[in-house]
Amino acid sequence: MNRPCVNCLKGFVTFLNFICWLCGAFIVGFGEFQMMHSRFGSLITSFWPIYPANTLVVTGTIVTCVCFLGIMGALMENRCMLITFFILLFILMLVELAMACVFLVYEREIDNFFEKDLMRSLETYKNSTSEGNLTIKEDFDVVQHIFRCCGVHGVADWEGNVPLSCCTKNPCNIIPQPNWQEGCHMKLRNWFAGNFLSTGAGVVSLFILQFICMCFTIPIFCQFSRNGCGYK
Repeated sequence: MNRPCVNCLKGFVTFLNFICWLCGAFIVGFGEFQMMHSRFGSLITSFWPIYPANTLVVTGTIVTCVCFLGIMGALMENRCMLITFFILLFILMLVELAMACVFLVYEREIDNFFEKDLMRSLETYKNSTSEGNLTIKEDFDVVQHIFRCCGVHGVADWEGNVPLSCCTKNPCNIIPQPNWQEGCHMKLRNWFAGNFLSTGAGVVSLFILQFICMCFTIPIFCQFSRNGCGYK
């Protein structure tokens, strides 16, 4: 392969990795934004490893590191860097596929964990004093107010001690208090599903970009293999 073609291929691979690096940085930033503005984390303790914000931050951080290695390896024409980049990128793609399979196979089990965590949070809320477990109480109130729901499966979950966050309209100090009748389980589950759908679409797009980078890295690696592990 003549030198102009090599330079053109090197520039294209560097550009693809730079785009991939930008995507990873954006994913990290968006995940951090979700972490700072989400009020539901304390209610879903068993679910936290696959919480959308956590997934975005971890995935984005790994992607930025791997793509930066690919950029440096292509620019410096370093065989060792390209080998490491290729291996890490391949492992990352396998992990992304494995995560997709886990979500598909264990969707029902995940929903059960989700429901149990909400019930545990509701029981903690009911059994707490006015000054106890403020984080869970505030988060549950925010969920009920934003999603216009009450309890986990319905207003009956509160067994008569319905908080003001379930109230449908002012004034809320009247008897009987007007409350939302629908539970928060299905609404929160649909909200999480929508977030995972967006996250999944982003991961699929990133997977395609990573696959293209890996395919174009192979001829670059073959061309630079004569340089050993040093620089050109």
